[in-house]
Amino acid sequence: MISYFAYSRRAKGKLGTGESNMNMTNSEYNDYIKDMAPGSPVAKDLVKAFVVGGLICCLGQGLSVAYTQYAHLPREDAATAVSMTLICLSALLTGLNVYDKMARFAGAGTLVPITGFANAVVSPALEFKTDAGDIIGQTQMRALH
Repeated sequence: MISYFAYSRRAKGKLGTGESNMNMTNSEYNDYIKDMAPGSPVAKDLVKAFVVGGLICCLGQGLSVAYTQYAHLPREDAATAVSMTLICLSALLTGLNVYDKMARFAGAGTLVPITGFANAVVSPALEFKTDAGDIIGQTQMRALH
């Protein structure tokens, strides 16, 4: 990797002359960005997102079958129960910091199903709880003294 200044000098034919030239054309700047940007493993990311998202959907389908066959729920009620189960499971995994690790691994594969919604709701609540806990704890300490 070369620095912006070295790249600029090379683009202007002045590499090694010690001059600092920040005037680049748009095409030179685009070439610079392409050279400096890290490569993205798109195929690998797509496969991970597809597999994890598919596993979440398979879990939902398995729960639907279990609710209709074993709990003898009508199909519409089973769909509601599946949604509630997936939301609760996602909220639990978010609270245990497991869902965030899974999302870092799978990317968009965890955002598309209903579990991504639950994660988006619970994560800010956990952050607020941490901040509010500090405030409430300080208020209680002042009240006791």
